Amino acid sequence: PDPKALACYGVLVRLRQPGAAATEQMLLRFVDGRPVSAVSIDFLQWCSERLHAMGKTALLLIWDNASWHISKAVRSWIRAHNQQVKQGEAGVRLVLCLLPSKSPWLNAIEPKWVHGKRAVVEPDRLLTAQEIADRACAYYGCTHEPHLVQPQKAP
Repeated sequence: PDPKALACYGVLVRLRQPGAAATEQMLLRFVDGRPVSAVSIDFLQWCSERLHAMGKTALLLIWDNASWHISKAVRSWIRAHNQQVKQGEAGVRLVLCLLPSKSPWLNAIEPKWVHGKRAVVEPDRLLTAQEIADRACAYYGCTHEPHLVQPQKAP
């Protein structure tokens, strides 16, 4: 059965090469369920690894005030991660830039989300989670990575 919710995490990567026009690439990960702090941390770890492999040294996170962005767990993880990177571990430094409330136009990824949603939806029927993920990845030209895993609730 399909999950009750499907969340999509994404990061917009701007690639600049000397003497060439800048290009943009979306990196997406999905989670069956709603976004929560533990999944956000898994996404950030994955982004750090991917961007490090691309030769990047830092990621500017332009975030709104969603609870899974500003939670104590996420902020503590980012601090610890940045300390580890500073001490020579693989990864990229994560620089947090929180947006003022209700100001999505300040984030360059927001128009991409709007266009992507319009391109993916089907007016005649409800899409399955797999169809949505496949269409989103095809639209943004990115690999459909395995879904992030929602943490298990304590019994």
